[in-house]
Amino acid sequence: MYDQSDYEEIKSLLKSRLSKKRYTHSVNVAQQAKILAKINNFDEEKSYFAGLLHDVCKEIPLSEQEAYILSSSMDIDEVEKKSQPLWHAIAGAEFVREHYRINDKDILNSIRYHTVARAGMSTLEKIIYLADLTSADRSYKDVAQTRKICEKNLDDGMLYALKYSITDSVSKSNTIPQCTIKAYNYYLKAESK
Repeated sequence: MYDQSDYEEIKSLLKSRLSKKRYTHSVNVAQQAKILAKINNFDEEKSYFAGLLHDVCKEIPLSEQEAYILSSSMDIDEVEKKSQPLWHAIAGAEFVREHYRINDKDILNSIRYHTVARAGMSTLEKIIYLADLTSADRSYKDVAQTRKICEKNLDDGMLYALKYSITDSVSKSNTIPQCTIKAYNYYLKAESK
């Protein structure tokens, strides 16, 4: 898909758009995505590419993020439209579509759903969602356990990560998008089978 010179160009773009901390996180997510891809016999380069670009719009002005959302043809629920911290994922998918002329729905969805998840995620979508939560720079209380579960089974990792994410959101009195609730129900049902 891409070679080292392409990745250097992407990294230069990220350095120009992101703080040092966010840039480091993006590189760490790409590396973790590659690890999870290898464990799951999935395309490592595609995973690295999506991981690298997952937060490409995280620190651009909210007005620019909103413009991407308003022009998006993606399914966006009302909770997401009103929750500015979630905008960057949708904006990022639109940016990657426009800037890199990427039409691979799997890559675009992996960026779009990396913060909220959804039911029936593809392997790449799960890899990026979980790599974002388990990258080397993450240090929350249960991160080691989350990494261990994700490396054994992506679906089990999704359920564990969604439980953590939803509990964290509820503790902060944040709203929860419908796609996140559907994802939780989907992976809970999958585990019980």
